Amino acid sequence: MTVDHEMIAEDASNGDRVTPTDEVSTATMVGYAVAGIAVVGWFLFGWLVQRQGFIDSVGEAAGTGFALLLIVSVVGTVRRSRR
Repeated sequence: MTVDHEMIAEDASNGDRVTPTDEVSTATMVGYAVAGIAVVGWFLFGWLVQRQGFIDSVGEAAGTGFALLLIVSVVGTVRRSRR
């Protein structure tokens, strides 16, 4: 979109530092994979072991996933604010 490019050029001309996005580390990718496997495992545990029903297990797994996303968001915000 041209608006984004215009804003980046304007910020750069004002002396603001424009940094490219950093690559995601291998440890972060492994952490995301472990979290994804844990959410799927939590779903299967609730559905097959606890026999609480498919919809209830999906809801619990979705809630757990959203909670993990919230934690990642807060940690990322705290880390970015310290820079």
